[in-house]
Amino acid sequence: MAEKVRSEGEVTMERTYVDGREWRSTIAAAQAGDRRALDELVAGWLPLVYNIVGRALNGHADVDDVVQETMLRAVDNLGSLRDPDSFRSWLVAIAMRQIRDRARRRTSETLDDGAGEQAADFAELTVLRLQLEGQRREVAEAVRWLDDEDRQLLSLWWLEVAGELTRRELAAAVGISRQHAAVRVQRMKERLETARGIVRALDSSCPDLPEVTARWSGRPDSVWRKRLARHIRGCASCSGAREAVVPAERLLVGIALVPVPVGFTLSLALGGKTAAAATGVGWSAKVISALTKPAVAVTAGATIVAGGAYVVTRTPDRPPARAAVAPTAASTARPPSRTPAASPSASPSPSPSPTSTDVYGTVVDAVDRAPDPDARPGALPHRPESGITSTGGAKAVMQHRGDGVTLSGKGYVLVRWQISPKSRPGALVMPAWTRLEGKLFHVASGGGRRMDDALAGSPDGYATGMGGPDIGYAVLPSGTQQMWQNEYFYLDGTVTLTVNERGADYGLIVFPSSWDEANKDVTTGPAQGAIRYGLVRDNGEDTAPVPQYLTRSTPTDPATVAQRSRV
Repeated sequence: MAEKVRSEGEVTMERTYVDGREWRSTIAAAQAGDRRALDELVAGWLPLVYNIVGRALNGHADVDDVVQETMLRAVDNLGSLRDPDSFRSWLVAIAMRQIRDRARRRTSETLDDGAGEQAADFAELTVLRLQLEGQRREVAEAVRWLDDEDRQLLSLWWLEVAGELTRRELAAAVGISRQHAAVRVQRMKERLETARGIVRALDSSCPDLPEVTARWSGRPDSVWRKRLARHIRGCASCSGAREAVVPAERLLVGIALVPVPVGFTLSLALGGKTAAAATGVGWSAKVISALTKPAVAVTAGATIVAGGAYVVTRTPDRPPARAAVAPTAASTARPPSRTPAASPSASPSPSPSPTSTDVYGTVVDAVDRAPDPDARPGALPHRPESGITSTGGAKAVMQHRGDGVTLSGKGYVLVRWQISPKSRPGALVMPAWTRLEGKLFHVASGGGRRMDDALAGSPDGYATGMGGPDIGYAVLPSGTQQMWQNEYFYLDGTVTLTVNERGADYGLIVFPSSWDEANKDVTTGPAQGAIRYGLVRDNGEDTAPVPQYLTRSTPTDPATVAQRSRV
């Protein structure tokens, strides 16, 4: 996929987020010598590194060493990081370097097969600890059949689909261009699908398979992958799909990071690096180990804090550091449903009641049913218009995370959706309306179709504006209102709209509009070639619906705006 650039030609900066949180201030504090910030930073990012290394090495006994070396190098060199916003890219690149260094060392040494057997199979850990079933389990187990290079790439792509990494970060970690990364990912996905077929076949009742695998040791390798793939291509029993095969990226949406296992030891006091040495750069504490069971134990000079969790050596009179919550799959509200469905739309979920005393309007915060294609919309109330000014001009094109436009005045605004599952499917992080002064209403939906309407010529309506079985789907957070191609809003005041692209690729085009244009759009029905008429949401009163992700505040990270608006 081509590199996206701002209209003025500047490449969009990627900010450091995980689990919807911005870590910039924590990173800066750790660089300045803040002991607690360093503890929190290591505890918060350890699961991400553990998952990358664990999948890349498939749980080999070297996982602990590689994770340890990655975190040690990150701590040692944190002071050299110039831009805290690039921390995630920087950390992932360190992890991939350590993985490649381990592979080079292994080529000149005798591989200890016994060590691999003693280590925890990461595919099994993924299945058991995340309680995966069906085709999600199949994808996790198929990883065993990939070569080392593909597993390394998949360890990053898995997190990209889940919204934890961007394609730019994936490409940088591998050391290739984004265009080359797209080709590499596509080839890896093809081999992953072959591996999924092998997993299905081995779990089937094919009468010929026992004879084919009679001399197989039971350990996946490239030779047997080719043999089994060849058998599957020529076997009607194995190649016959028992159910529709869901694309891997759609299955991976919403799967959290595998928790760091109990007993995993992370010692940053290795290589001569002790707490005493750390004081030279202002740190009086060093992270010693990571656990997962909730517990607190105090010993001489050490505090054990678990549940995301770590041990720090400290002077006994200092209070224990706050335990950081380990990051999981990216989501701004609720995690997407883990149950595969024919439709990419999420299922409805309840939202908490607003507590503010100045709340007006209702909130579109649950999945609704699409109206019948022939159902004409209700009348669109005509609100007063004096015009809208936009910092993006008459047509603000926003395609990158962090792109925003500020709108001011009294009148109508059109937000047109552009979802690009062909570029990158996965979890979709909704845009947010922030810094509201005045009133903002969601008045109508148009464009002749909802984004989950079936595309022309798609079999059984399986391919929609949200994606398809061949390319994967953009999946909404659970409880999110399904968008239409065109969404109309009425503003009386000032507000900022920000794109929170992470995971699924999407863009927005924002136009100052008018009642005439909105009314014409929603009343254009199937007879004019559209899929359905539009939908009017405005009741003409201050109780009309407000946008789902709306706040009067100015959050550091707009992606954290609550699903239930507080206005």
